[in-house]
Amino acid sequence: MTAVAEPVRCAWAVDTAGSTIYRDYHDNEWGRPVHGTAALYERLVLEAFQSGLAWITILRKREAFRKAFAGFVPETVAEFGSADVERLLQDASIVRNRAKIEAAVSNARAVLDLSDTDLDSLLWSFAPPARPARPALMDDVPAVTPESTAMAKELKRRGFRFVGPTTAYALMQATGMVDDHLAGCWVPRAR
Repeated sequence: MTAVAEPVRCAWAVDTAGSTIYRDYHDNEWGRPVHGTAALYERLVLEAFQSGLAWITILRKREAFRKAFAGFVPETVAEFGSADVERLLQDASIVRNRAKIEAAVSNARAVLDLSDTDLDSLLWSFAPPARPARPALMDDVPAVTPESTAMAKELKRRGFRFVGPTTAYALMQATGMVDDHLAGCWVPRAR
């Protein structure tokens, strides 16, 4: 019997120790357009929590984050107070970093404070035009772009925390604002 070859994926999507978390995330989510306030707020929070950590750490804890942060409903998280922050600091199922937890709560409030736009429109306004071709190598994928720098600056101006240009670019990649799947990757272009 002939073995069926695995489709070609971006190199980072290969899990170790037999896990399929990276592969499943790559194949089904990463680089696909994401819209809606709660969905984008979730990605914003998770990208901030990932800062300084391996993305696999966040993916493994994603369901726990969803539970801890009330399904990432900004209206609910914005109501979190100091007792909630202390509760989350004791929750071993998530990343327990005070600055990141407080930023998640503060960012929920910033989402609600948007008066002239909504989170979806604001974030997607920084999406660059689609590239004519995908990057050939991982070395061709930037960590920061002028668009991510502008996004981070605007988010900070509007009261968002823990979202620098690198985190903003990771958010752009994760939510399909840019397509950084490598040339040859089987995932179809989304935009």
